[in-house]
Amino acid sequence: MPVTLHRDEARWRISLDGQITLTSAAELKKLLLEWLAAGKDLDLELERAEEIDLTILQLLWAAAREGARTGAEIVGRASPAAAIAARDSGFAGIPGFPVPAE
Repeated sequence: MPVTLHRDEARWRISLDGQITLTSAAELKKLLLEWLAAGKDLDLELERAEEIDLTILQLLWAAAREGARTGAEIVGRASPAAAIAARDSGFAGIPGFPVPAE
């Protein structure tokens, strides 16, 4: 499954694996809304993301923005493919997306 969730008392972890595209968007949106409602911090794991599309990046950006507004922290790690997709799409500021070298 490309989108998985693990919850504990202090933090939540969402992992995105493989090809994360429009077909995963509804499931990811549901989990992100649950996370925001819970008010927990989030570990966003994208280290095994092979492909990530603009829809997913928009969801992550919106969630990061709302989380920052409410005080919920996102800490993340991204695969090179996810980091490049974020940079090339103008979303390099999403937590967990290091800016890859040109």
